Amino acid sequence: MKITRIETFMVPPRWLFCRIETDDGTVGWGEPVVEGRAEAVRAAVEVLAEYLVGQDPLRIEDHWQVLTKGGFYRGGPVLSSAVAGIDQALWDLAGRHYGAPVHALLGGPVRERARVYGWVGGDDPGELAEQVAALAEAGFTAVKMNASGRISPHPTAAEISAVVRRVATAREVLGQDRDVAVDCHGRFTAAGARRLLVELAPLHPLFVEEPVLPDQGHLLPGLVAAGPVPIATGERVYDRGGFLPVLQAGVAVAQPDLSHAGGISETRRIATLAETFGAQLAPHCPLGPIALAASLQVDFATPNFLIQEQSLGIHYNKDADLLSYVVDPEPFRFQDGHAVRSDLPGLGITVDEAAVRAADRTGHTWRNPVWRHNDGSFAEW
Repeated sequence: MKITRIETFMVPPRWLFCRIETDDGTVGWGEPVVEGRAEAVRAAVEVLAEYLVGQDPLRIEDHWQVLTKGGFYRGGPVLSSAVAGIDQALWDLAGRHYGAPVHALLGGPVRERARVYGWVGGDDPGELAEQVAALAEAGFTAVKMNASGRISPHPTAAEISAVVRRVATAREVLGQDRDVAVDCHGRFTAAGARRLLVELAPLHPLFVEEPVLPDQGHLLPGLVAAGPVPIATGERVYDRGGFLPVLQAGVAVAQPDLSHAGGISETRRIATLAETFGAQLAPHCPLGPIALAASLQVDFATPNFLIQEQSLGIHYNKDADLLSYVVDPEPFRFQDGHAVRSDLPGLGITVDEAAVRAADRTGHTWRNPVWRHNDGSFAEW
């Protein structure tokens, strides 16, 4: 069996899909994308395809090694995301070849269902009570929200109080039996984040995510020591080497993104590394159905899995949503806030190829917003 064709598809709202086909007609799908830089990742996939066409698709680990290390210049989000989507597609293809789900190829399942959470509040959190109540009514046992919209890196007392009020609103609706997670998006200084963590502690968040920017990992030990609130990070960390100092800092939750951090292959290794530090895995995934399907396969086979992000109804999804490009929505029909494990082959979903090809003809040019502070200086989004 040889790889004969690798294609990419730019599909709304902001995703990039990858299709790998072999000479016997077997097909695997992946999702290689950097949000807002999909065109660059598409070009990277095309370059990597030069090596892969004609190769045996079942040599997944060997291909991962060559694609990540075969160039003198390595790493970075664009290359790592291109490799990630290709890796997902190769695992999907292997599962279909062997007639087994990917989680079986990873050593077999360790759980029957994986807990998932939903997003509320959008970029600038508002109308939280209604949105949290709707997700709770739908059976979700956890929600995540942004701490704030645009905010001063060194926040004022009023800004801190506003964040706490928003989280308190969610906690009031959820009660004590459900969870709220808070995403800071790296918008704070370490001092500002430390103050916020102290104020949030009585509300018992599931975790506080990216309290500082990923290139400020040396500041994480002080934040971990600031109090009992679990710290999560990792969506902008792309390999084991990047996660090592993060885990050494004592973060409680590792959040690799399977469309950024080298795909299924590298995320499994990151999960094992996290386990040696007593940290849990909560894959980042505000993306499309292929990325989520790949994440769930890892979740089902990972002992230290905590919870899975998913994008159904997320504020980024305009013109298309999680179910727009799948034939059967059943794998994403969550029950009591959980995705239920199945034994469907590969990633466990059937991509609607006709819908994908039609959407690619329109494509997208999604870009994240550029924010500025009141004095005109750049603000973290």
